Amino acid sequence: MNQTIFIADLHLSEHSPELTELFLRQLHHWQNTADALYILGDLFDAWVGDDDHSPFNDHIAAELKAFAQHKPVYFIPGNRDFLLGQDFARRSGLTLLPEQHPLTLYGRPYLLTHGDELCTADLPYMQFRAQSRQPQWQAAILAKPLAERRLLAQQIRQMSERGKAENGKSAVSDVTEEAVLALMAAHPGADLIHGHTHRPAQHRHTLPGGQSFTRFVLQDWYGKAGGCLIVSPEGVSEQHFGLDECSPSVK
Repeated sequence: MNQTIFIADLHLSEHSPELTELFLRQLHHWQNTADALYILGDLFDAWVGDDDHSPFNDHIAAELKAFAQHKPVYFIPGNRDFLLGQDFARRSGLTLLPEQHPLTLYGRPYLLTHGDELCTADLPYMQFRAQSRQPQWQAAILAKPLAERRLLAQQIRQMSERGKAENGKSAVSDVTEEAVLALMAAHPGADLIHGHTHRPAQHRHTLPGGQSFTRFVLQDWYGKAGGCLIVSPEGVSEQHFGLDECSPSVK
């Protein structure tokens, strides 16, 4: 079957066994049905360095490696796992892609990204993002003891959860029209696929020159449910699935 799978924002951890089970079930299914798998960031809820050989991380690496022996797996880092590097990629069979990656599938051009760089109204996050993508900053963080990095990640997760509980989905956590148009002006004719915002949808945008494109926002995974985007020669469709479902639903 000619189809390519796109997922993002699974936020896997040892604290989400049901999501992990769902992901592994889908991996086994896609191994027999997909041409390739693209993970557009935040596969993990937190990533503190490739030297974190926890049983959970090693298990996910082994499952990805088994999949990658049959079909290619591509990965774009997200805001939760931007420290994921070549060491983990080698053990899991991932091909790391740049933050923005153009490609052509079945004769149609697309641009892939995690999407957090498009949330330009969130000024504090954009400042942190600029700092945290600097090699010197990353080297300083990775030089800290593993236990200290794990504690830091736990504190950041707790702060994030408190923020969500207090503020919900604020407007500043979504992409801005200006950022989307500025990005896609350099890729005329392409459609955009991204995650990050946890606002799954399809949006139509028009560039200043009049050319329109579609922005596909990937579904986040939560509880016992997830979803993916399927690109095939026939077009683009969404698929939703849950741990308690016998078969996924397609839109």
